[in-house]
Formats: sequence, structure tokens, C-alpha cells
Amino acid sequence: MKTKNTVLVLSTVLLLSSYSDMSKTQQRTLSGAGIGAGVVAASTVMTGGCVTCGAVIGGVAGAGTGYVYDRVKKK
Repeated sequence: MKTKNTVLVLSTVLLLSSYSDMSKTQQRTLSGAGIGAGVVAASTVMTGGCVTCGAVIGGVAGAGTGYVYDRVKKK
């Protein structure tokens, strides 16, 4: 159990450190993809649908939304 926690913490730190070198557009696109995938995957679990399909569709929609939000924010 302790090894699992250590691996989880180290992978989280690695993920967050790579996130800092991204531009604002990349950060918002990636954040949108993660949020979209998570929300739609959770909703497909509750409705009994295809979780993988929902996560992919939500990720694509979220990435697009994050990108568009960044473009609107820059204007």
C-alpha cells in the first residue's frame, strides 16, 4: 500500500511539473479535456453507457471548449 501511494504522489508531481512549461492556450485546452473526460465518464457510469466512449467524446469536446475559451479570453 505504501508503494502505491509513493508511486501516485511521484506521478502527480511529475504531471504537474510538466504542466508548468505549457502556454496558457495549452493549459486551458488540456484542462478542458480532463474536465470533459471526467464529467462525461462519470455520467456514463451513472447511466450505464459506454464509459470509454463517453470519456473520449467528453475529452474532445472539453479540449475544444478550452481552446475556444482561451481564444475568447485573449480578445
